[in-house]
Amino acid sequence: MASEGREGEHPSVTLFRRYLRIRTVQPEPDYGAAVAFLEERGRQLGLGCQKVEVAPGRVVTILTWPGTNPRLSSILLNSHTDVVPVFKEHWSHDPFEAFKDAEGYIYARGTQDMKCVSIQYLEAVRRLKAEGHHFPRTIHMTFVPDEEVGGHQGMALFVKRPEFQALRAGFALDEGLANPSDAFTVFYSERSTWWVRVLSTGKPGHSSRFVEDTAVEKLAFEEQLQGWCRAAGEGVTLEFVQKWTEPRVTSIDDSDPWWAAFSGVCKDMNLSLEPEIFPAATDSRYLRVMGIPALGFSPMNRTPVLLHDHDERLHEAVFLRGVDIYTRLLPALASMPALPSDG
Repeated sequence: MASEGREGEHPSVTLFRRYLRIRTVQPEPDYGAAVAFLEERGRQLGLGCQKVEVAPGRVVTILTWPGTNPRLSSILLNSHTDVVPVFKEHWSHDPFEAFKDAEGYIYARGTQDMKCVSIQYLEAVRRLKAEGHHFPRTIHMTFVPDEEVGGHQGMALFVKRPEFQALRAGFALDEGLANPSDAFTVFYSERSTWWVRVLSTGKPGHSSRFVEDTAVEKLAFEEQLQGWCRAAGEGVTLEFVQKWTEPRVTSIDDSDPWWAAFSGVCKDMNLSLEPEIFPAATDSRYLRVMGIPALGFSPMNRTPVLLHDHDERLHEAVFLRGVDIYTRLLPALASMPALPSDG
């Protein structure tokens, strides 16, 4: 077993494993511990720290590295702090131990989705500050709650707050997915998610009895959603738990300055990009609808897609390569010259 702080472990990996051990697992995430961890890291890095409680117990943590030209819009690096539930009996190791095997694979819930990216942001900023860099644009890192349950008490509320407007975000990065091939996937839009709750009421009774108008029999129709309810008769209602009807697309045209900066760094690093539409939903949708171009990017290639899966894991070398990539990306983005959108 490779324990925390063993001789030869990279400090960034040790920090990553510390964060993974914080049990921010739905439906009762320990957000307090995550916020304390992030506050501590912000102080150590000399970053500004702001906490915005968007709903009871739901805090957005903002760590800020001020730029030299406050008139320019900022770079927003977003990540979420919560993770999905686990079924420990299907895991090879405790999903909150952050066990690292002899090959360098770290097993933990959140290794891919998306605590890796949170620490990669922080470690890239740490490196750049240690090297004495300063950039025109301010860099904000936002760590938001409740993304895994739709973001309704997280980013959806945050973007409506004056504290969000004050960030003056001009471009954002958020989560993506692993890619089993040599390439890196980058997402410029996502599907419009609809979650539906169907409520059927009727008479109760044992299956051995011929009871009329039971709740279950009403759910045996096969027409479209509203048609189902009409055909079932009285007592059947339909409710959208989540219905996103405002899809937005971030430009990936070479003439777009943000895409040119992002893809240019990747080209310089010989990283092959595969632009796609995200197959599910992320907090990027809330940013895009506010007019902020956002790319979903989790730099994990040669890695099986294991988000939400049993034995979610990430190799330490892939994680560290991600820190290298962000260390190259951030200077290019934060040094973007003034644009018409900067006002």
